[in-house]
Amino acid sequence: MAEERITEAEQAVMEALWTSAPLSATAVCDAVCEPRGWTLPTVKTLLSRLVAKDAIHAERDGKRFLYSPRIARSAFAAGESRRLVDRLFGGRTAPLIAHLAEQETLTDRDLAEIETLLKTLRGDAGE
Repeated sequence: MAEERITEAEQAVMEALWTSAPLSATAVCDAVCEPRGWTLPTVKTLLSRLVAKDAIHAERDGKRFLYSPRIARSAFAAGESRRLVDRLFGGRTAPLIAHLAEQETLTDRDLAEIETLLKTLRGDAGE
């Protein structure tokens, strides 16, 4: 993953690229500008920052550049999840899950998915 942390604004650009890449700066703006009140120069700045962080790749296409992610969304999510667990729960996952269970209303479906995951992690999925 990129060495430097990706900001929330940069993540919005990454989400557009993870959804459909490669994209031009204009296409990224079409995806993210209106709901956020951004302009094309804002998107170009964010794209430049992401290139500098080595999170995305820019490839010349005539007079424009096409941008593609260098990191997978799953790798980004894993890194962000690890930072959250480290920062808020001392590196332990169980307190995070307990906190979420206490704060959120878990549906039967949620509980079944968690039980299936736990069985898989324990290696007894087939039992």
